[in-house]
Amino acid sequence: MTSAMDLHGPAHVARYLETDGADGHDWRRGTTVLLLTTIGRKSGEARTSPLIYREWGDAYLVVASKGGADAPPAWFLNLAANPDVTVQIRAERFAARARTATAEEKPAMWGAMVEAWPDYDSYQAGTEREIPVVVLERT
Repeated sequence: MTSAMDLHGPAHVARYLETDGADGHDWRRGTTVLLLTTIGRKSGEARTSPLIYREWGDAYLVVASKGGADAPPAWFLNLAANPDVTVQIRAERFAARARTATAEEKPAMWGAMVEAWPDYDSYQAGTEREIPVVVLERT
């Protein structure tokens, strides 16, 4: 059986859900992954994405990098239409509200996320788009 460390996208989500994160939470290079479920802004359907995260006080941080692409990821666009999301960390699922980090918050939050996944700095260097940090706050 392939480890979730070798999986991306829907395959990673499926394995994470099947195992309540036992296979999928701990990912490459010592980082950790949560599942973020948004509501599609066009389809109205639930969409789940595996995302690297870090705790930030009572909240959780994720980065809308899409690997440094010039366009933001679909899940980030969905948040603009509906910031109410579901988060799963290992077996725990909870409702949250998503918001983009403010200009004042972002430098420290970005630093924490780069510590978790150093490639974020190269992703930012490769695009004109300012890559946002998203704050997930329990509701």
